[in-house]
Amino acid sequence: MAKEESRFIVVMALAGNLLIAIGKFAAAFFTGSSAMLSEGVHSLADTANELLLLYGMHRASAAPTVEHPFGQGREAYFWSFIVALLIFALGAGVSLYEGVHRLQAPRAVTHVAASFAVLAFSFVFEGTSWFFALRRVRRTKGERSYIQAIRHSKNPAVFTVLLEDSAALVGLIIAFAGIVAASLTGRPEFDAVASILISILLAATSFFLARETKGLLIGEQAHTRVQARLLQIADASDAIAHANGIFTAQLGPDHVLAALSAEFEDHLTTPQIEACIVDLENQFRAAHPEIVAVFVKPQTRATWAERRAALESDAPSDMPSL
Repeated sequence: MAKEESRFIVVMALAGNLLIAIGKFAAAFFTGSSAMLSEGVHSLADTANELLLLYGMHRASAAPTVEHPFGQGREAYFWSFIVALLIFALGAGVSLYEGVHRLQAPRAVTHVAASFAVLAFSFVFEGTSWFFALRRVRRTKGERSYIQAIRHSKNPAVFTVLLEDSAALVGLIIAFAGIVAASLTGRPEFDAVASILISILLAATSFFLARETKGLLIGEQAHTRVQARLLQIADASDAIAHANGIFTAQLGPDHVLAALSAEFEDHLTTPQIEACIVDLENQFRAAHPEIVAVFVKPQTRATWAERRAALESDAPSDMPSL
C-alpha cells in the first residue's frame, strides 16, 4: 500500500507539472516575463524529475538476481540523486542565466493578466500535489518535525516530491511578486530579479536533496524501531541465551539487510541452531516484509561488546567485522 501510494504521488506530480510547464511557457511567450520563463523551465525540470523517480521506483522493485542477490533497491536512491543534480543544472542554472540576461537587456512585461491566470492555475495544481505528499509524510513522521522526518525517511520519492512542490509554491509567489512589481513600476528589472531569486531557491533545494539522498545512496541503517523489533523477536526465542545486537543496512525504500549477533544456548546441536535461524528469518520477515536477507552470527556477549566498542571508536583502520 505504501509503495502504491508513493507511486500515485509521483504520477500526480508528473501530470500536474507537465500541464503547468505548458501553461508557463505559453505565458512567457506572450508576456515576455523572465520569471515566467524561469518557472516554465522549473516545471519542465520537475516533469523530467518525476519520470526519473518513476523509473527508479520501477528498477528498485526488480526481483533479486545472481548479480544483485539483495535486489536493486538502491536504484531508487541513485535516480533521486540524479534528480537533485537536474534541479540544480536545469532549474537553477537556466533561471540564473535568464535572470542575469534580462538584467543586462531588460524587456517590458506585457499581458500580465495571462501570467496571473497561469500562476493561479499552477498554484492550485502544485498545492494539490504538495498536500498529498505532505499528508504521507505527516502520517509517518511521528513526533519528529517535518525536517527531521525527511532526514530520517528511507523513501526519497515522497520527500523529493514534497520538497519540489514546496520550492515550486514559493517560486510561484516570487514570480507573482516580480511581475506585479515590474508592472506597477514599469521596471522589468524586478521580473529579472525574481528569476534570480528562483534560481537561488532551486539551488538550495537541490543541495538539500542531494545531501539527504547521498546518505541513503552510500548506506544508512534501517529505522531504529525496526532494529528494536528484530531484537525483541530474537530475545523471545528459547534457543537464544542472549541477543547481543543487530546491524542493519537500508538497501532501498523496501529493502533491508539484517545481521544479528546472538549467543545460543550451549546445549543446542547444530541442526537445532539451524532450525532456530530459519524460524528467526521467518519471524523477521513476517514482522517487517522489507527484510531481504538475514545473517545470524553465533557470538558470545563479551566478543560482541568488544567489537561494538571498536566500531564506535575513532580508529576506522581497526574496524573489525561483525
